[in-house]
Amino acid sequence: MEPSEASGQRDTQALLSTTQEMELRRRDYHVERPLLNQKQLEELGRWSSVTGTHQWRTWLQCSHARARALLLQYLPVLAWLPRYPVRDWLLGDLLSGLSVAIMQLPQGLAYALLAGLPPVFGLYSSFYPVFIYFLFGTSRHISVGTFAVMSVMVGSVTESLAPDEDFLQDLNSTVNETARDAARVQLASALSVLVGLFQTLLEVCWKLPQSVVGTMVTALVAGVVLVVVKLLNDKLQQHLPLPIPGELLTLIGATGISYGVGLKHRFGVDVVGDIPAGLLPPVAPNSQLFAKLVGNAFAIAVVGFAIAISLGKIFALRHGYRVDSNQELVALGLSNLIGGVFQCFPVSCSMSRSLVQESTGGNTQVAGAVSSLFILIIIVKLGELFQDLPKAVLAAAIIVNLKGMLMQFTDICSLWKANRMDLLIWLVTFVATILLNLDLGLAAAVAFSLLLVVFRTQLPHYSILGQVPDTDIYRDVAEYSEAREVPGVKVFRSSATVYFANAELYSDTLKQKCGIDVDRLISRKKKLLKKKELKLKRLLKEEKLQRQAAASKGTSVSINANTSIRDIESNNMEGSKAKVSAGKELEDTAASGQEDAKAPDGSTLKALGLPQPDFHSLVLDLGALSFVDTVCLKSLKNIFRDFREIEVEVYMAACHTPVVTQLEAGHFFDASITKQHLFASVHDAVVFALQHPRSGPVSPVSVTQL
Repeated sequence: MEPSEASGQRDTQALLSTTQEMELRRRDYHVERPLLNQKQLEELGRWSSVTGTHQWRTWLQCSHARARALLLQYLPVLAWLPRYPVRDWLLGDLLSGLSVAIMQLPQGLAYALLAGLPPVFGLYSSFYPVFIYFLFGTSRHISVGTFAVMSVMVGSVTESLAPDEDFLQDLNSTVNETARDAARVQLASALSVLVGLFQTLLEVCWKLPQSVVGTMVTALVAGVVLVVVKLLNDKLQQHLPLPIPGELLTLIGATGISYGVGLKHRFGVDVVGDIPAGLLPPVAPNSQLFAKLVGNAFAIAVVGFAIAISLGKIFALRHGYRVDSNQELVALGLSNLIGGVFQCFPVSCSMSRSLVQESTGGNTQVAGAVSSLFILIIIVKLGELFQDLPKAVLAAAIIVNLKGMLMQFTDICSLWKANRMDLLIWLVTFVATILLNLDLGLAAAVAFSLLLVVFRTQLPHYSILGQVPDTDIYRDVAEYSEAREVPGVKVFRSSATVYFANAELYSDTLKQKCGIDVDRLISRKKKLLKKKELKLKRLLKEEKLQRQAAASKGTSVSINANTSIRDIESNNMEGSKAKVSAGKELEDTAASGQEDAKAPDGSTLKALGLPQPDFHSLVLDLGALSFVDTVCLKSLKNIFRDFREIEVEVYMAACHTPVVTQLEAGHFFDASITKQHLFASVHDAVVFALQHPRSGPVSPVSVTQL
């Protein structure tokens, strides 16, 4: 054996022995501490309420450091660009930006048509907002620009508020496209400042009979080519440094074929038409349109931000950095606000372009700036080359790029197995957006989700807990076969917080799980006490009459104050003997039913002949309680009252500090319910309950065993 091997074995044996020793120590490890109720815990930890901080004071502070921090917070490019590692990241960002721009070009043209606008405005929307996001955004990987869903929402607004019928010319009943497009651009730019609505599906079906055969064939061929290229990219992604730019190649090929064959004149295929070179000057949006668009704008704003922040956080988690949600909202808002001034329509981020930007080596927002500059070159010089591009090709690009959304139907099977509640939300959202429109559908889906949350809190998991042997751990006895209930003590837990929507259900389930009809037992007890009180009153009346009769005859009658209830019930008063001095005590007892109910011998369940619970203490595990409302406070007080009526003491355990503070603010603690009824853990409460049973002998389980 080599010396190195021998030494290696010795090291291994030493390590194993050390590990075994640590394992033995771990097995013997235990903690001993006194039982702690809430009051003792606060004294031990020197608890004090947190003093409120005045945030406005920090807002008004002025210093060089604070000014610099605010500048870097609201203009993040100044924070990360000076530290940009040019040698490591620049090449990846350049290649990524070029790849994204190649996708941005056809998508911008296509989604502009989807928004009901001339294609060139899709290029504008792919330049201005992207560059603004480069300055203000915090996500390094999302690709801001035109997005299919947003374009559909904008298209619904522009086509509903500026339909073709409003621009018919009197002479030949043709549409004045120049005036129509100008009106729609004005609508879209105003909508971008506020942000719109969704197109219903029915209008598309109505226009199917008007389809042109040449257009359908062109779209079909282009769609097949795009699908084939995407399949090749999926198959060869391990061998290709960059994905094959299927959209760009299809656009170039379709433009060449359309120009050479003359698709517009021979087959009636619509083409993109004139694409003006250069940029348009900024134009203030028509504020008179805001009132019409404000409701639609809110829906688009919510959809756009939700998509952007979701993708941004996904990429941030994957690459180990943080995305500032507030700054993202500001960045997207400025992108749409400034873009609207330059006649862009609302934008968000695209999932397909973001994935390409990440997979092709994009590291920062520089990739987005590169793609926007590439689009700028096309706007200024190369846009007119795509005048003969068939619109059907752009439509095919839209449909193919929506493949990812259509594939979400496969989520139904996985959601059915994983979470059927989420599947229900998915289906309700889908049906609502189809039957209504996108904004109303989303509103209905959000409302349904909120109702479902309330419904879920009304059906939590309630359980009776038992102790796992040789531990201070308590688990559901229905799920853990070795968990045993502590004799004399019931431990109850709810998996959800207790508030107005489920407080009554919590109380009802608690009483049901305890195995005794608490309300009926209390009702029977009150009836028997009432009956006893009435008989005592009758006894006093008879005693008074007898004394009056005896006084008139000059004789003395005494009644025994210790007359048994059985004697009272049988009305056998003639053989009873009582001292006259006890009359006053009986009168006081009869005058107050409450005093009689507190009598130690006459008002107990045993004395009244009622069944007693098989436990003397109840522990409420309130670890799931996250907040307290007034209904919860009243329910907890009623639980204390009801179980004390049946001679069961109630304790609470595992409350979080904010919950305890809310209990104090709600005046929950008083002379009858103190912080000594609130314990740091379930185990502490159980041990205390065994040491201090309300009635009956101590549980057979010894405290030392627990």
